[in-house]
Amino acid sequence: MAEQIEVATLAGGCFWCTEAVMQRLKGVLKVESGYANGLIPNPSYEMVCSGVSGYAEVVQVTFDASVISYADLLKVFITSHDPTSLNRQGADAGTQYRSGIYYHNESQKEVAEKVLAELAPVYSKPIVTELEPLHNYFSAEGYHQNYYNQNRYAGYCRAVIDPKVNKLRATYAQLLNKEALEED
Repeated sequence: MAEQIEVATLAGGCFWCTEAVMQRLKGVLKVESGYANGLIPNPSYEMVCSGVSGYAEVVQVTFDASVISYADLLKVFITSHDPTSLNRQGADAGTQYRSGIYYHNESQKEVAEKVLAELAPVYSKPIVTELEPLHNYFSAEGYHQNYYNQNRYAGYCRAVIDPKVNKLRATYAQLLNKEALEED
């Protein structure tokens, strides 16, 4: 089967967490941390953290849709963070930590609407994940890229990201790539 390369842009709070989860899925070719749907060109991390830039911390996931569908990618994404928490994930608070799916085309929008409707009954509170077209995407600074893999023993990684990766292994083992299955 020929590759079907697509790109998804997702905001699930801290981009380090979402990046770590997405990197472990079969069919994911690249994950880049960045900023999306804000107001000013080329924002810095400090600008985004201030909350006044309008940006969300996001990951851009390049994936092969012949290996993992956009719908499955979204199901993993939604269930890997709290989609019912407005502008907050754990201790991280502010609009930059909002939950969002930023679609690249109408087909992605339609799939996202279906996945959100399908998962809504799973939660006791309404899903507040925003669904908007992608605009103003910028890559984050280099030190944010591949953060979890390079800092696995840092306190934040152990306390916040490890539980998300462990949940991924327990819930979606069939979607994990070979490297993720071999991790200790």
